[in-house]
Amino acid sequence: MPDLLIELFSEEIPARMQTRAGEDLKKRITDGLVEAGLTYAGAASLTTPRRLTLAVEGLLAESPSIREERKGPKVGAPDKAIEGFLRGAGLTRDQLEERETPKGAVYFAMIEKPGRPAADIVADVLEATIRNFPWPKSMRWGSGPMRWVRPLHSILCLLSDEAGAQVVPLEVEGIKSGDTTEGHRFMAPNRFSVTSFEDYAAKLKRAFVVLSPEERAEHIWNDAQNMAFAAGLEVVDDKGLLAEVAGLVEWPVVLMGQIDEEFLELPPEVLQTSMKEHQKFFSVKNPKTGRIERFITVANRETADNGATILAGNQKVLSARLADAKFFWENDLRVAKSDMTQWTRALENVTFHNKLGTQAERINRIAALARELAPIAGAEPAVAEKAARLAKADLSSEMVYEFPELQGLMGRYYIEAAGEDAAVAAVAQEHYSPLGPSDDVPTAPLSVTVALADKLDTLTGFWAIDEKPTGSKDPFALRRAALGVIRLVLENNLRFGFLSTAWKCVKKCGTDRELEHLEKIFRNQIQADADTLKRFGLEGLPKEGVKDFFADLQSNLQENLKEWIVRDHATTRDLLSFFHDRLKTFLRDEGIRHDIIDACIAMDGNDDLNLLVKRARALNAVIATEDGENLVQGFKRANNILSQAEEKDGVEYSYGADVKFAETDSEKALFAALDQAQAQIGTALASEDFPAAMTAMSALRGPVDAFFEDVQVNTDNDILRRNRLNLLSQIRKVCSSVADLARIEG
Repeated sequence: MPDLLIELFSEEIPARMQTRAGEDLKKRITDGLVEAGLTYAGAASLTTPRRLTLAVEGLLAESPSIREERKGPKVGAPDKAIEGFLRGAGLTRDQLEERETPKGAVYFAMIEKPGRPAADIVADVLEATIRNFPWPKSMRWGSGPMRWVRPLHSILCLLSDEAGAQVVPLEVEGIKSGDTTEGHRFMAPNRFSVTSFEDYAAKLKRAFVVLSPEERAEHIWNDAQNMAFAAGLEVVDDKGLLAEVAGLVEWPVVLMGQIDEEFLELPPEVLQTSMKEHQKFFSVKNPKTGRIERFITVANRETADNGATILAGNQKVLSARLADAKFFWENDLRVAKSDMTQWTRALENVTFHNKLGTQAERINRIAALARELAPIAGAEPAVAEKAARLAKADLSSEMVYEFPELQGLMGRYYIEAAGEDAAVAAVAQEHYSPLGPSDDVPTAPLSVTVALADKLDTLTGFWAIDEKPTGSKDPFALRRAALGVIRLVLENNLRFGFLSTAWKCVKKCGTDRELEHLEKIFRNQIQADADTLKRFGLEGLPKEGVKDFFADLQSNLQENLKEWIVRDHATTRDLLSFFHDRLKTFLRDEGIRHDIIDACIAMDGNDDLNLLVKRARALNAVIATEDGENLVQGFKRANNILSQAEEKDGVEYSYGADVKFAETDSEKALFAALDQAQAQIGTALASEDFPAAMTAMSALRGPVDAFFEDVQVNTDNDILRRNRLNLLSQIRKVCSSVADLARIEG
């Protein structure tokens, strides 16, 4: 069984595209081979900046022959039907076979497809893959129609076995396949031939090309750590940067350089971000001080001076970059220490969304909401409002304009430099969190307050203008914002009514904005009429236009207000439903089923997310027990019997059962158990002790089971039947005070 080696050699492929391209090459080739009948034992893709490589082991030498029987039309069918069948089968009429079937004589065709050599199949599949490769971006060069991420230079395609190696012949836009490749662009640029994957990998290594991206990354990281350790320093871990740099070089040579003294006092995050974004350098810090003092760069070649010239050039370019960062830092500090409000005023000219106003308007909304939410998180309202107004001021700073990923962090530095309290400064950085399911949740009261206000304003604002997530599309990251609110509430044990809070926010972006718009129109009308009268020297005359406009406005305003308020309430309810869906996703990781959450959502107070989750967790714990599971079945049985009887009789059995009509001991015991459970559940719910309420409910399992074993509910005695149906109603009432068990599945 031969092995297949493919290499597509081109100009440098962007590092961010290499991993996906290797996976696409592997999938498209192997899928095409299997579809054509060629199975294989294993396949692996490897990438460097200049090549995509695929190695396939244990490939069939040829596809198997196929003998297929195909049923055709009936004997005597129209000629056109028979001719169409013959064309599809590739046969003539004399090659058809007539057979008797239960539906009469029918034509059958035996189609034989001989196997094809592996080389022919590989050539077809590889050509189709090259011509239709899914690059995120591609280019054309020369005069041909060929598209590739960068100009494609050569195709290596080789089948090898014990007898030797053979080139799979194919040609794509003038590029013919062969058995040769090139080594390192500068250190070994000559072409050489290979006979197998092992020979290919070994010769590339001698030609200064490390084929495996994982091996290059490991080499870079080990050398970087060793260099830093020797200097008493440590490399700042950055797996994303490591993967990117490994995709920039074929023969990694690690070098460590010095950062000029004048830049060492810059915040370490500024140094790290500037070096990473502009130069792809690793940061090297002093573990004693936390300062970043050196950098690691990775060259793509060995030099006679051991990289001294490369390092000198990199240090020169880095100094220019850091000089810019220092300039931004010093300018921003001057502004922060003199008057930070000029940054917030500048945000009046920055649009957040054309339907939601400017960033400054958004900050005003967040500040007002933070003041309202502050007592919930244990923060001082005035301080929370102040922190909210400062939290996004750094969006106007020069440093954040250059490095947007530093927003919040730079705000913390600037607010502290302005002399504000550290807790207020921390809000600037922490109020964006949590950004994802693994991100830390703020715990400081001020940060929690502003983070909650920020995310609620985002959600209610976009809901008010009907910009909701649809399917997989969520351009404003609203699902992430909702999950952030849920985590803030649960992990900080916050309690508040979501509906009332969210409605006020929706109203600000809905009804209130509508009224502001009308007020603006009214002011413009007044001004327009005043200007007209003044132009003709008639200032003293009545402003009839204004009066008429105001009258029309008054007559329509009340009706409009009713419609807007109804709309805002519906919007808020819809947003709460969205939160409930997010909550199901969040609690699924805890093993809490969606139907258990639905059973709790059906209860009053479902807009208190903390309360809702506590109820769901308690119900989940009870349902997991045998008593809880059996009680649900007993409840459903009681509910079904009761519902059917109420529908049949046209009455509601909810007027209270009387124990004096109980005939059996189990019936009397159920009366007593229900009275006891109702008292215990009521006390537990009043103190929001859901585990105790659920436990009291699950204790009904035994009495309910015994009742159904001993008692016939729909007896011939009407008095006993009505009493027992009312008893079932009591079971439903007691259990439903804890959760809507009818929604539990199974």
